[in-house]
Amino acid sequence: MFWFPFAHRSELKQAKRIVVKLGSAVVTRGDECGLALGRLASIVEQVAMLQNQGREMMIVTSGAVAFGKQRLRHEILLSQSVRQALHSGQNQLKDMSMPVLEARACAAAGQSGLMALYEAMFTQYSICTAQILVTNLDFHDEQKRRNLNSTLQELMRMNIVPIINTNDAVVAPPVPSSDLQGLNVISIKDNDSLAARLAVEMKVDMLIALSDVEGLYDRPPGVDDAKLIDIFYPGDQQSITYGTKSRVGIGGMEAKVKSALWALQGGTSVIIANGTDPKVTGHVITDIVEGKKVGTFFSEVKPAGPTVEQQTEMARHAGRTLASLHPEQRAEIICGLADLLTEKKEEILGANKRDMELAIALTNRLSLSTAKLNSLAIGLRQLAVSSRDSVGRVLRRTRVANNLELEQITVPIGVLLVIFESRPDCLPQVSALAIASGNALLLKGGKEASNTNKILHQLVQEALSLHGVSDAVQLISTREEVEDLCRLDKMIDLIVPRGSSQLVRDIQRAAKGIPVLGHSEGVCHVYVDSEAGLDKAIEIVRDSKCDYPAACNAMETLLIHRDLLRTPLFDQIIDMLRTEQVRKIHAGPRFASYLTFSPSEVKSLRTEYGDLECCIEVVDSMQEAVDHIHKYGSSHTDVIVTENEETAEQFLQQVDSACVFWNSSTRFADGYRFGLGAEVGISTARIHARGPVGLEGLLTTKWVLRGEGHTVADFSDQGSMKYLHENIPIPQGSFS
Repeated sequence: MFWFPFAHRSELKQAKRIVVKLGSAVVTRGDECGLALGRLASIVEQVAMLQNQGREMMIVTSGAVAFGKQRLRHEILLSQSVRQALHSGQNQLKDMSMPVLEARACAAAGQSGLMALYEAMFTQYSICTAQILVTNLDFHDEQKRRNLNSTLQELMRMNIVPIINTNDAVVAPPVPSSDLQGLNVISIKDNDSLAARLAVEMKVDMLIALSDVEGLYDRPPGVDDAKLIDIFYPGDQQSITYGTKSRVGIGGMEAKVKSALWALQGGTSVIIANGTDPKVTGHVITDIVEGKKVGTFFSEVKPAGPTVEQQTEMARHAGRTLASLHPEQRAEIICGLADLLTEKKEEILGANKRDMELAIALTNRLSLSTAKLNSLAIGLRQLAVSSRDSVGRVLRRTRVANNLELEQITVPIGVLLVIFESRPDCLPQVSALAIASGNALLLKGGKEASNTNKILHQLVQEALSLHGVSDAVQLISTREEVEDLCRLDKMIDLIVPRGSSQLVRDIQRAAKGIPVLGHSEGVCHVYVDSEAGLDKAIEIVRDSKCDYPAACNAMETLLIHRDLLRTPLFDQIIDMLRTEQVRKIHAGPRFASYLTFSPSEVKSLRTEYGDLECCIEVVDSMQEAVDHIHKYGSSHTDVIVTENEETAEQFLQQVDSACVFWNSSTRFADGYRFGLGAEVGISTARIHARGPVGLEGLLTTKWVLRGEGHTVADFSDQGSMKYLHENIPIPQGSFS
């Protein structure tokens, strides 16, 4: 019975029977004499973990020759030194030459030691191992093949991990052959072909081939512009240029690919990955099994559309053209998108209805309406007008010397990746901001809004096609995990997460090589000072907490000056919170100490509730409120309510948050309310944009120098020119 390999990485979690092939470069040390023990230990740990999860693990290993070489060299050196000492009658030894060691002898000397090492390592995890040595004959002789199959099946039934290797002590040197042409023919010439043959014979779900490179490249890894291939399909061999084989072993990447394709044809999924990189060795196998984008995945199912890497390249190329358009042309695209939102509203709302019918939760965020679409269109038209002087604006102009002028001008960041949850209205907003700022854009929306996102993206591309840049905005609809997208550090310039604090935290952890614009938490404070006005305090607390409690700019902690306890102002604030159905009020440690029967004491003063729930804490002064905010806040938005202008100014100056307000609701921390038009998100970072981020936050700068053949030698002591460094006034709306 024939079985089929997995079509997508996400399906690899289902793999029950797995072969892990350890290449010579993985198992041996850099000097090719002895084993890389630390690396081997981490691999054994991962295999043991998967075995203990109920999977059936097998290891095809190299290393016997290297282990034997180490032992034989030691024995030869010891023997030579003893003979020389006896012959000369003195302790001073002459230079000793090392004879060439025959590989089969090394294998014979190293097999027992290699197996003993595996056994000792697996014993730490209460797992038993068994050694199996094979040759070509064991697969081509029908009886031996059945015996081998039966032995392996029985070992796995008893929860034993088979350790398999070619019997290098007796095997003949590899010779060219015409194998790998069909399911029934393959010569065991190396451990790559052994692993492939074994995988097909044992109906293995997945073969993980670990080597000393990240995976399969379209050309030798050391060559400029060599690209790691994420997914390799049969028939793509012609697009590959192979390099030399690894420093050890008898195979090479070409042999690995041929063996992998043979196994794939036989129904086994194959991944080639790096098993030597200390940054990933400790989790490379488990990451692969979890479906993460590691190494090269061999698949027979070619996707209908481009890969995410291809989409990124397409977006970057079209984005550069978009950035070079005249401001009026970019504005025309945005106005065209606004028109399409209203013209195609029936199609949009129909797609949204299908999403709503499938949705289990978050229906308020998911829902679109005619009013929402009209509002979106109005906002986009406003952005089109206000963004005409964004890209290419001159910020600074300096006359460095005569006929040598320097300009600092605004330019797009490059390729943006915006990951958003639930809210499909985010798609046209962010797309318009990217268009206005000349940035290429990758969009990854939540699957719960897939139908709505698809139609909205089609409209964005229709608007972009007006000036031939439809590829500048790409919707990622493949099975890419967010963590995998965050690894494209050579292709993506900025990530903007829009969603839950958990989503933002996950992305900040995953995106180690790409800047992330956003905030992981919105722990916002309102401090009611001893000199606060009663009506102002009540309305500001009400709006900050109850207007939209799930928003990141909603109040989470109310700080009350100690003098206000047991006053009408404090009582009315509590009554208002109850009236507004704030379900839980948690007492901070100091507040709880003032109460005989206190509400539940807060577990953490650094909590974002995101609901009709908040914490109340008592402070002795404005300075203590500032200290509390710095200790427990998230640098998002913090407010003081007071009639004392001096106290307020000190608070505004001292609190180190993205937004600091006096006698105003925290809910004002919003790009639309700030007059920024559309908002891509709110950032609590200290570099680049901070607070609500609109168009300006999606721009960076570059320096442009215009001269007439100047060189730095012109300004030396012997040169004829002098630096002037004169600032040149910039006329309103000046462009480079």
